[in-house]
Amino acid sequence: MESAPLNGFPTLPNDVLIVEDDPIIALDFEDTILGFGVTSVRSVGNVAAALAAIAARPPDFALLDVALAREKSFAVAEQLDVLNIPFAFVTGYGGAASVPAAFAGRPRLGKPCTADTLEAALRRGMRSG
Repeated sequence: MESAPLNGFPTLPNDVLIVEDDPIIALDFEDTILGFGVTSVRSVGNVAAALAAIAARPPDFALLDVALAREKSFAVAEQLDVLNIPFAFVTGYGGAASVPAAFAGRPRLGKPCTADTLEAALRRGMRSG
């Protein structure tokens, strides 16, 4: 069940998966997303944990930090793509962060991002997902 539309915008997801290796940033995203009224937000810090979380319970939407501690999140993006789960990349490198051509059209949010930008990405993801 999705939350109600706001001002004609698509609904918010019920369950968001955050793949972020910095626990402070992950917690900030969690708090902000829960503040929108999203029911469940889960955070993991690496690719293996993200893939396990997706296998256990596929999210409605995911935020993927491009550059994790020792790896990139592209394997997670591939799995989400296979399952047709909308997602957005999050990066502190702005437009300089390179992503594979297959994901060039996916939304990218800069770190830090405003609450409005984050909420808009979640709503757009639910519309296109």
